[in-house]
Amino acid sequence: MGNSALKAHLETAQKTGVFQLTGKGLTEFPEDLQKLTSNLRTIDLSNNKIELLPPLIGKFSFLKSLALNNNKLTALPEELCKLKKLETLHLNGNHLRQLPAAFAQLSALKTLSLSGNQLRTVPTQLSGLRHLDVVDLSKNQIQNVPDTVGELQAIELNLNQNQISQISVQISHCPRLKVLRLEENCLELSMLPQSILSDSQISLLAVEGNLFEIKKLRELEGYDKYMERFTATKKKFA
Repeated sequence: MGNSALKAHLETAQKTGVFQLTGKGLTEFPEDLQKLTSNLRTIDLSNNKIELLPPLIGKFSFLKSLALNNNKLTALPEELCKLKKLETLHLNGNHLRQLPAAFAQLSALKTLSLSGNQLRTVPTQLSGLRHLDVVDLSKNQIQNVPDTVGELQAIELNLNQNQISQISVQISHCPRLKVLRLEENCLELSMLPQSILSDSQISLLAVEGNLFEIKKLRELEGYDKYMERFTATKKKFA
């Protein structure tokens, strides 16, 4: 992509606050963007070949939405955690194994998509995010869900298509969790905490494609209570 084309994109972005450059084979984050650190509210660089997010990302202090889906990121810089206004972060289809230590400083974050990465556990940092609504960790290599999940503030947690065989009973203590997706994992029925059914806020539990038959779920203690929540929620949205 030529400089003149990039220049045109920058001029548009200066007016609109949106910089979108997808599917252009970019191998690095455009350095020229730093001229717009106070303008940009949205950056979308999805479907490129970017391997590194430079520390200068931390200077975009007004950024609300950042999308880098389908790139080649293996790590994220700590500077990313300075984005105090960031509400939406899409990083699907990269090679991330972990999140920066200070990730919980992204205090405005509402939507986080990390589908199709190489995470092996539910990052503990997520429990520090107070405004999180939706977390997508599907298609990773997660094997267990740790105790810290009990502090997660999310309304929806997607863990489909992982390798989960163990879930902390603390998940039933999530104060706002309504939707829990666990399809296509390695769960035995005995490893599914019954408190999810009997004693949680969860009103949609998706567990198809695990190591048990769905009809066995209906025999568990607490299933009636879960169905009451499920039906009440369904009525609300009907």
